[in-house]
Amino acid sequence: MHTYLVGGAVRDALLGLPAGDRDFVVVGATPQQMLDLGYRQVGRDFPVFLHPQTGEEHALARTERKSGRGYTGFVVHASPDVTLEDDLRRRDFTINAIAQAEDGTLSDPFGGIADLQARTLRHVSAAFAEDPLRVLRAARFMARFAPLGFTVAPETMALMREMVASGELEALVPERVWQELSRALRSARPSAFLHTLRDSGALHVVLPEVDALYGVPQRAEYHPEIDTGTHVELVCDMAAKLAPGDDLIGFAALTHDLGKALTPADELPKHVMHEQRGVKPLLALAARLKVPNEHRQLAEIACREHLNVHRVDELRDETVLKLFERMDAFRKSERVRQLALVCEADKRGRAGLEDQPYPQAAELQRLFDVARSVNAGMFTDIAPGPALGEAIRKARIAAIAQAR
Repeated sequence: MHTYLVGGAVRDALLGLPAGDRDFVVVGATPQQMLDLGYRQVGRDFPVFLHPQTGEEHALARTERKSGRGYTGFVVHASPDVTLEDDLRRRDFTINAIAQAEDGTLSDPFGGIADLQARTLRHVSAAFAEDPLRVLRAARFMARFAPLGFTVAPETMALMREMVASGELEALVPERVWQELSRALRSARPSAFLHTLRDSGALHVVLPEVDALYGVPQRAEYHPEIDTGTHVELVCDMAAKLAPGDDLIGFAALTHDLGKALTPADELPKHVMHEQRGVKPLLALAARLKVPNEHRQLAEIACREHLNVHRVDELRDETVLKLFERMDAFRKSERVRQLALVCEADKRGRAGLEDQPYPQAAELQRLFDVARSVNAGMFTDIAPGPALGEAIRKARIAAIAQAR
């Protein structure tokens, strides 16, 4: 019985990255032996155990054989005769197929260390094609590792394209797609996720509303990058910079311009009413992927209102108040900051304009704070009801006017 540290913990240590969760594989053991040693079994599909002291996951070495469509159709074989190399062979990428023994010795049968040094994401074996989720995992890894210089190996990209063409990705369930997307949006470079999926043809399958933005022109005086798909990539990366690790901001950034794909051809490169047009595809995407309500709600607000925030200095005092009311800001005040972040990412997510200031963010927050300072306690002479509501509304408009 031998225990090895495997997967991301080994990979990240070799890259000099902070340590995350540690996973172990146990070779030469039976489930009963693990139980006898005090481990607690938690895996249902295959034997996974929690260490009696550390609580870290220890999985018995196993092999997998494709038995059906999608990423759930696998027969798992775990027994003491499964070798370490057998277990590593079933893994997705060579950089994740490195094991470290208890004495620190590394086992690297598939060249993962060389690929780490070459900054290459390469599949371990042809078995990669048996799991369609791995196409999304490749894209998500690129969202994390592209800043380090990683690229997808040409043969891996070719295999991913074959997987997309086979129709296997259509078997993915929404929750898993959202899980990979949200993790990509929390990464340093979400654009690499979109770019990798688009290169493989998968973006059209999993995010057709986003894929439709590529090739749609915008006015060059406002968008030097011209292409709307490129703009969304830049916005997502800017959102990751402004709000690191925040997939709520990231999702709103990703979907804020979906309406531009629906602009009539004879109106291009202008996009009049794209904010309103974008709501329908946004809601369709959110429903299909079962996106959390909080994400859907902020994304819809950003889709409808981002141009209003850009020109907040030009809005009438009453219109500013209505903006706060539409986003339900007086009950959910955090939305003002969140919307401002998305709008700043939109404004700065343009070629050559990454460093431009965005004073609208501070102004939006300042005007909201002024409006929020008006409350029912200031009108003790008015009974609760419509009259009180109208008095508060007028006082808030007056406060906004005075603050400008």
